[in-house]
Amino acid sequence: MKTLERTRKSLTNTVTMSSSSAIATVTTTVFEVGKHTTVLQKVESRTTCCTAKASPPLPVPPPKPLLIVMPCEAGEFPLLVFVHGYLLYNSFYSQLLQHIASHGFIVIAPQLYLVAGQDSSDEIKSVAATTNWLSEGLHHLLPPYVKPNLSKLGLAGHSRGGKTAFALALEKAATTLKFSALIGVDPVDGMDKGKQTPPPVLTYVPHSFDLDMATMVIGSGLGELKKNPLFPPCAPEGVNHKDFFKECKGPASYFVVKDYGHLDMLDDDTEGIRGKATYCLCKNGKSREPMRKFIGGVVVAFMKAYLGGDSSDLMAIKGGQTGPVELQTVEYVL
Repeated sequence: MKTLERTRKSLTNTVTMSSSSAIATVTTTVFEVGKHTTVLQKVESRTTCCTAKASPPLPVPPPKPLLIVMPCEAGEFPLLVFVHGYLLYNSFYSQLLQHIASHGFIVIAPQLYLVAGQDSSDEIKSVAATTNWLSEGLHHLLPPYVKPNLSKLGLAGHSRGGKTAFALALEKAATTLKFSALIGVDPVDGMDKGKQTPPPVLTYVPHSFDLDMATMVIGSGLGELKKNPLFPPCAPEGVNHKDFFKECKGPASYFVVKDYGHLDMLDDDTEGIRGKATYCLCKNGKSREPMRKFIGGVVVAFMKAYLGGDSSDLMAIKGGQTGPVELQTVEYVL
């Protein structure tokens, strides 16, 4: 709470400065790879670990398969739980998660399902179970010199995973650990207003989200446009980033990236039928790298601000240092 209030005051002072103030002179390197070398580790869940080839078996296996991305160097690092989008694999976000981890974070990305219906209740419970597992099981999977700081914990999700992240933050399932920062990456709450998937998250009441944490919503400028007449838009109006941000209380940040689409933060090479479909179903930008770098960078800046008390990079982005992309919307609620 002290970090949240300190960062809120810092950003409040920044907002009230004149346009010729120090913001303009601040630059940020968060859009580039950080100083840490990273490693990706795939971990089987408690339902499959007994048949896994690796031995010995894990003392406390996770409730869902995980992709863990961490710095290789010694240190104590904040954590980010990242929730994948609808019918996507957590591995499709490997480049994005490596970017975040390279700046000094441990990222935990559960694979929630392979096939799913409209109801996301089980996904919310699974993310809660994964979060609860962290305190008893995570240290068994990390090198002894890599220490997780469970008191500095962020939660993020993309698309339907963004909805799931908000639902968990709104306590639609219980967790033993407390989140301090919440990020929705082009979150989607269904097909249209009035066609929300259960359980609905949006209430359409401004600033109604009762969240004791900082929030950030990132939107894609092309997400609400159709790729072709055969498919609906991937982030339809009425249930997308605009609506999520309207319900956030301060401190809340909002960035909409111009000329990039709903899936443009995924890896360049997404394999298999699902991977190929990510290039066909949604309207895309010219390439994925710029969007991926921006999202990785702004997530790092946000986490540094609200988990580490260093708001300089987030201030720089709000002041116009947007790296490889152009933004069509920047808003902030104190």
